[in-house]
Amino acid sequence: MEIIAREPEERPPGRQWAVRLDSAGRGTAAVVVVCGHPSCPPQRLPSAAEGRRAAAEHLAAHLRSGGVPRPRAACVCRSEECRTHTGAGPRPRVGEGAWRCGGPVVLAVLTDRAGRLWRAIECCARCAAATPGARVAATAPNTPATRERPTGAGDEERPGTGAPAFGPRFSHPQGAGAGAGPAVALPSPRRAGRSERPRPGGRIGQRTVPDDLHPAELREELIDLGRRYREYQQRTEPDLALLAELHRRKAAAFAHWAEVTHDAGLRLEAERAEQAAATTLHQHRHRTGQVDGEESGVQRLLSAPGQWRYARDVLGHVAEHPPLPGAEARLVALVLTLRTALTGVGNLVGQDLTALPLTDPERLVEELTGSGWLTLPGSAAELLASRPETPTKITVPSLMPTEDDPGPFTFGRKTRPKLSGWAQRVIGDKKLRKAKTAAEVRLLALTLATWAEADGRLGPEGGGLDIGRLADRCATAPEGLPELVERLTAADWLAEASVADGRLCGRLSERVLPLGCPPY
Repeated sequence: MEIIAREPEERPPGRQWAVRLDSAGRGTAAVVVVCGHPSCPPQRLPSAAEGRRAAAEHLAAHLRSGGVPRPRAACVCRSEECRTHTGAGPRPRVGEGAWRCGGPVVLAVLTDRAGRLWRAIECCARCAAATPGARVAATAPNTPATRERPTGAGDEERPGTGAPAFGPRFSHPQGAGAGAGPAVALPSPRRAGRSERPRPGGRIGQRTVPDDLHPAELREELIDLGRRYREYQQRTEPDLALLAELHRRKAAAFAHWAEVTHDAGLRLEAERAEQAAATTLHQHRHRTGQVDGEESGVQRLLSAPGQWRYARDVLGHVAEHPPLPGAEARLVALVLTLRTALTGVGNLVGQDLTALPLTDPERLVEELTGSGWLTLPGSAAELLASRPETPTKITVPSLMPTEDDPGPFTFGRKTRPKLSGWAQRVIGDKKLRKAKTAAEVRLLALTLATWAEADGRLGPEGGGLDIGRLADRCATAPEGLPELVERLTAADWLAEASVADGRLCGRLSERVLPLGCPPY
């Protein structure tokens, strides 16, 4: 008993190494291998696959130089109150099921699920066996000193070896490689705590697919998607076309799941998956040279496919929920919606409205406030007289989020000013202003910018756009649309435009291609 009592003070602390894989920065696939040892400088690698290989080899080099585990070393896991064990919790008192270290000292290697962090620790065999995913790289010689260590009930002490098993990398099976002696029999790694209970049939992301989810086809699709995502994470090289298809399937499956369970969180995840699918597919087309418009050097004001989708969402929301009839009211509603999109509250100055092609701005603002769609702290005249140094705080109650309704838009705070700036660039286009075009023409310009292909052709694959849909978006009659098209053509906004058989064909001019939002 005296040996056990003095053991924590007499035994040297266990050693540990850590190697981490970090991103080299946004916009690059390169990674940086960072070692916790002060004498090891960071290494930059061109890809994550090469970074993982370099990290594994670097850790193996540390293990080789560190020698065999020391028989008298104190267990690292024990010194850290067994925090390595998942769900181990606080250590109980002796006699109440306390965790007791036992067995020979080993060098165990652990890695996280994402393959970004590797740790090698000097610990006892029992802790290594109880740690999920731990691999034993070497075992200390079985000296008399190790037999004095306390062991738990049922622990066996079998002969070990002092020869380090460092021939292969740490992820290889235990005992593989030249120079490895007979392996010590250790308990199989097991899950700790409540995870001992049987787990449900499948997982996707951070969600568990319920066993009783119906229809059965949806549950099978979610389980299959989770498995395919995990398989994709094990690939050494990316396949963006495959990843885009997985995101597309996930968006459809999560949207169905949200309809079945009425879970708003699932609906948001479905929207994020849809955005990820569009972005990934766009990246794939860039890598394979399939995007002619982008390859020609067009630098768009809104650069991401997600931003293009959000621009269409805002235009569609204003068209479906107009506060008042008429093109001028819809144009003002669009400007105010982009200013207050996320919280329902924003700042406005008089020039934001007086610069628009409005017949009577003050009367229009009064009608919006009278209908309850807009709330002002003062009068419409005070709003129009406000200057940039003293903006007016405006409120659109229908856009204010609540506990049950997060609002119609899901983009972030940094995206909102980008969308607002894009709309202002289109509405305030220099040639449109010089031609004194009406609100209907500005609305048509906005709509065409979001319904044109990457090369500027109108409609899917340049097949044109339906006149009825365009007229509805511009709050005008279909028979008046040809005149609006002529105004846009004269302002060098459209080229080769023609209206025939109920469709508008043509393309955006080269001048306005940077303002386009291709429908990917």
